[in-house]
Amino acid sequence: MRLIAAAAIAAIVVTGAAEAKTWRIRPGAEAEQALQRALIEARPGDTVQLGRGRFELSGGLSLDVDRVTIRGDGENRSILSFNNQRRGAEGLLITSDNVTLRGFAVENARGDAIKARDCNGIHIRQVRVEWTRGPNAENGAYGLYPVNCDNVLIERSIARGASDAGIYVGQSRNIIVRDNLAEFNVAGIEIENSFNADVFGNVATHNTGGILVFDLPGLPQQGGHDIRVFNNRIVDNNTPNFAPAGNIVAGVPTGTGVLIMANRNVHVFENEIADNGTVNVLISSYRESFQDEHYNPLARDIVIRDNEFGNTGYAPAGDLAALSQLGVPIPDVLWDGATIYSRGGMARTEQVRIVVDDNRSTRTRTGSFLSLGLASAGSPISEAQPDPTPPPIVEIEEPERVRIG
Repeated sequence: MRLIAAAAIAAIVVTGAAEAKTWRIRPGAEAEQALQRALIEARPGDTVQLGRGRFELSGGLSLDVDRVTIRGDGENRSILSFNNQRRGAEGLLITSDNVTLRGFAVENARGDAIKARDCNGIHIRQVRVEWTRGPNAENGAYGLYPVNCDNVLIERSIARGASDAGIYVGQSRNIIVRDNLAEFNVAGIEIENSFNADVFGNVATHNTGGILVFDLPGLPQQGGHDIRVFNNRIVDNNTPNFAPAGNIVAGVPTGTGVLIMANRNVHVFENEIADNGTVNVLISSYRESFQDEHYNPLARDIVIRDNEFGNTGYAPAGDLAALSQLGVPIPDVLWDGATIYSRGGMARTEQVRIVVDDNRSTRTRTGSFLSLGLASAGSPISEAQPDPTPPPIVEIEEPERVRIG
């Protein structure tokens, strides 16, 4: 009886595998229609295989079927080109679970290049997203853009030219971003309002800001926490800020390596952070006014340790330019010093722990630190009372390694 049952189970498995279909799409006059049909009619377990060449598309694509793989022949061989896009807000929109994207490129989308929304399980491997005219305010905002997703993996991919963030993960949970290249974006890699993220093995270069960890008010998920940024190369992020006016990243100073704002329990360690003209690491509260009764604008429980710092502060931008003009040297790690904020008309004080330990510098041997001594979130830079005294070394538990479920 057991043998019969096992054979029946095996038959079901084999039948299920046999039913999976590969949709083979080749470039040409009928390619757009064939690709749209495949994404609509695919069933769980199917693969949409993109052939070699350039697919000229006039409208955005979307997929809402679970367990589908979209696979190309390589990020420089299978190219979805949206040069002539007339319809759709994205290049490719994913709204289903357990989807894998691999081995193709999305170029010149009218809006975001690849957006994954409300997904559980989105895996992006060896994908290139790019606006080929280079930095330009008219480029799409986001390159690789999972939002409100669980179990996000982005690896060995390339993002270039986004007018907001090349790789952006927002309001998501359980995130791995590893071994990617982000260059010539406003923000290279951004983790926003998210829980449990590991960002490692990446190169962020020639952006306005290399790696950003934000928490913003007024969003459905708040209280970003437990983020590890480690073993990355964050160098030469000096591209002038080309974000459209009004975008939050329009305020990122050109020449920022790492920016941590209003997040909790963020650990930045064992990175190479160098040649960022304004500052290598900036820790800041959220500086704008807000009405959200649940929002905490302070950066707290931040650990910056065991990093290799190179040159910085030689071309400061934004408010920090005024600080430099006053003769205050820009350190490797700069904290605004805020421990007070106002919410609902009430002043609130919080214990803010910042740990800066065992960092090395090619300029000063030991990584340098400065607190601006601003009393509260949003205080003007003119009220700064700079203090180079390093904060006390305290124990802040490192987040656990992220595992994708």
